[in-house]
Amino acid sequence: MNPINEAHVSRPGLVVVDVAAADDATALSFQQLLADRWATATAERTTHDVGQPGVRLRCYLDLQQPVDSDAPADAPPLALAEVQQ
Repeated sequence: MNPINEAHVSRPGLVVVDVAAADDATALSFQQLLADRWATATAERTTHDVGQPGVRLRCYLDLQQPVDSDAPADAPPLALAEVQQ
């Protein structure tokens, strides 16, 4: 995985989550649980490191921005646009 840079955690409440799981379904399901609760920049797919078991993904959360049930499902979280790189 790429290193975490200062923009990813530039203020309190921004979190970088690295997930290691046995398979794609497990990793993506866990990511969805996070995205259902907080504004989340999600990974489209998992990665597999040669010689290592399982898969990995990284997602970014803004804990100060709970998901608004009135917002359109495809609306990007504004606070996370600055940390996606």
